[in-house]
Order: sequence, then C-alpha cells, then structure tokens
Amino acid sequence: MAPKGNKGVPTAEKKIAKKGVSGGAVEKTTKRKKRNESYSIYIYKVLKQVHPDTGISSKAMSIMNSFVADLFERIASESAKLASYNNTKTLTSREIQTAVRLLLPGELAKHAVSEGTKAVTKYSSS
Repeated sequence: MAPKGNKGVPTAEKKIAKKGVSGGAVEKTTKRKKRNESYSIYIYKVLKQVHPDTGISSKAMSIMNSFVADLFERIASESAKLASYNNTKTLTSREIQTAVRLLLPGELAKHAVSEGTKAVTKYSSS
C-alpha cells in the first residue's frame, strides 16, 4: 500500500554533530527526504514482457500506478474484513484469494487466482 501523504506521520530526522567555536559538539537536525513509493518500475517491466516495442507516457504511467495502488488497497481491506469475520488476526493466502474472487469479475478473477497461486508456489520452492 503506497502512502498517500505525510499528515500526522513523523518524519525521520538525522542528527549531525558540528564543532562549535568553543570546541563543544553542537547538534544540528536535518529532515530526510520522504520516499515516494511507486509501482512504475514493475508496470514498465510487465509492459516490456507483453509488448517489447511499446512505450508508455508519464500520464498513462501515473494512471496505471493509481489503478494498481487502488486495487491493492481494496484487496487489503477486503482481506482484513474476511480475517476479522473468521476471528483471526493473520492474513493468509486464503483471505487474499477470497478477496480477489470477490473484487474481480468472472474470468479475470480466475486468471488472477491462478497467477497468484503460481507466484506463491514459485516463491515457496526457492
């Protein structure tokens, strides 16, 4: 889930020791740059696997990034609801799979579940 803003989120501060005129250490704090998380690298990799000679504009990439972030957010919230219905605190692949089946229509859900199962199997075997 990509972060939406930094309201109420404490920012990390880095302390740098500087020597003053008197020789004592004076501490100065600097703000670190907040990371912007994005799925654009992965979207681009998938695009090149499917259509190697096709490019994508920055506007289209932004739309795809928002789409993926929204879909992941929906799957996560639906999975959390399913886990709470079953009185468990752990999200398993079963909750994720059920959430995908509920959120995606028909054939798309079947393909997503099969690809997800394949990915989990590949990860488990390595």
